Amino acid sequence: MTQDQLNFLFIGISFALYIWIAVKSRAASTTDYYTAGGGVSPLANGMATAADWMSAATFISMAGTVAISGYDASRFLMGWTGGFVLLTILMVPYLRKFGKATVPDFIGDRYYSKFARGVAVVCAIFICMTYIMGQMRGVGVVFSQLFGIGIPAGVIIGATIVFFYAGLGGMKGITYTQVAQYCVMAFAYTIPAVFIAIALTNNFIPQLGLIGNFTAGPETVPFLEKLNSINTELGFAEYTSGKLSTMNMFCITAALMCGTAGLPHVIVRFFTVKSVKAVRTSACWTLLFIAVIYLTAPTIGAFARVNLIQKLNGTNYTEAPAWFQEFETTGQMAWVDKNNDGKIQYFGPAKSEAGTATVFQGAAPTYPAYDAPEDQRVGVNGERLLANKADESNPNELWFGNDIMVMANPSMANLPKWVIALLMAGCIAAALSTAAGLLLVLSTSISHDLMKKIIKPELSDKEEVSYARIASFMALVVATYFGINPPSAFIAKTVAFAFGLAASSFFPTLLIGIFSKRMNREGAMAGMLVGITFTIGYILYFQFLGGHKEHLLFGIEPEGIGFVGMLLNFAVSFAVSSFTPAPPQEVQDMVASIHIPSGAADASHH
Repeated sequence: MTQDQLNFLFIGISFALYIWIAVKSRAASTTDYYTAGGGVSPLANGMATAADWMSAATFISMAGTVAISGYDASRFLMGWTGGFVLLTILMVPYLRKFGKATVPDFIGDRYYSKFARGVAVVCAIFICMTYIMGQMRGVGVVFSQLFGIGIPAGVIIGATIVFFYAGLGGMKGITYTQVAQYCVMAFAYTIPAVFIAIALTNNFIPQLGLIGNFTAGPETVPFLEKLNSINTELGFAEYTSGKLSTMNMFCITAALMCGTAGLPHVIVRFFTVKSVKAVRTSACWTLLFIAVIYLTAPTIGAFARVNLIQKLNGTNYTEAPAWFQEFETTGQMAWVDKNNDGKIQYFGPAKSEAGTATVFQGAAPTYPAYDAPEDQRVGVNGERLLANKADESNPNELWFGNDIMVMANPSMANLPKWVIALLMAGCIAAALSTAAGLLLVLSTSISHDLMKKIIKPELSDKEEVSYARIASFMALVVATYFGINPPSAFIAKTVAFAFGLAASSFFPTLLIGIFSKRMNREGAMAGMLVGITFTIGYILYFQFLGGHKEHLLFGIEPEGIGFVGMLLNFAVSFAVSSFTPAPPQEVQDMVASIHIPSGAADASHH
């Protein structure tokens, strides 16, 4: 079978499975739609939560970021993993005992205010919309490569599929679909890594290969030493060294960590199990399933870096491997022959007096019209010509998107066709699983918390689910637009903005609401509004409105500003609450009750 046939076979089988599960698990009530009936087993929920967590940013972009940035990319691994520990220890057992279906539901009741619920709904929409943009971009990247089409068309295809099974099945359908998706992702991520580890390091355990020896060359050397040497030879920094400042490394990691603990689409996953004890068991399973992929990501990034340089740098374009032309066709790799020698040359900033390594002018490649004369579309070596002007300030000729590294890795390593097909199915499963979870949070925030709890309390269950499906469609339309026109050049960075918004809004408000009986609605709402407004404003100014780096607050990049927003949230919340009335006694008693173990009597004096 050809590669395309195998791709369609693997993906077709996986899609058929997802749709069959969605149809069989179709939500019949609001309980099914929001919490899957509350009867999901800890093992199944652990697997589904891991799939929800393994977004396109994790599966597609994180390893690509590791391949390009090396040590600096560890901020994603440390932040996301540490954040999940915070979430499972400090948040979900107490929220589950509270017994609400959504995060805005908890905030509305804990802070005894419809306004508080409304603010939480707005925050959930901002967070989830920012996050889902990255997922839809990931869907577009995968479908683009699969069908040989542009990314915009790929985004539209993915959005249609997500709406079908997420809107149809609700949380019940999504849960069991995500169980299947995790299985696909785990095999798709680890099997290629094993093959490549054997080829490069003669070790079938990828993690041991990373710290072992490079055996694919004329001499055996430590793998990381080999990686550092080929980077420095080409003008890049050592792979194991970091370029980020200590301030940025700390703030970005902290924002990712605290943002993780405030992500509504992950929190609601733990509302689907039967009890608080089941929440803790489910969390342990989730961490185990996450570790399978998170411990593999650094190896994939490092292996991809070596393969890319060895297979392309210094190679005549006419002798370049077929996969390079395939990625060139879909606009995910590009070559500009600056010195007209017909060779692909890849260099870093140190090889340029200007200290740059940009291939062309502009953030991404653009191309002549399809009906332009052939000599404007095809170069003398047969390469796809760009409409961008070349950047002659440096000798680097090779451009590629970070998000393509994971998909290109098996091709670069000449792995069997079925392994490549399996990886394609895994990439799609990663993007679809998280997109579905985010879509559910968006739809329930609008239908349950906004429509049912604030605007139209008389809504029936059937009408509420209908509103949820309408909201899903509207949210996907917006997400599709931003998937086609993303706010950042690569997926992981777009998603990092969502974590910053969650860190500056939900994390402090939920944490204080769980552990402080004195926190009142005035303090919590003031803190949430200040935190998320500051963070959104900072991101918009420096990412979209032309803010200059020299004006950054303490040099903090937009990816890490959510940590500062979080500190502002805490400070404003406690300051305002200290000057305003305490919450009603019944609210304070409610907070105290969620800390009492199930079956225990109220505390008393003896």
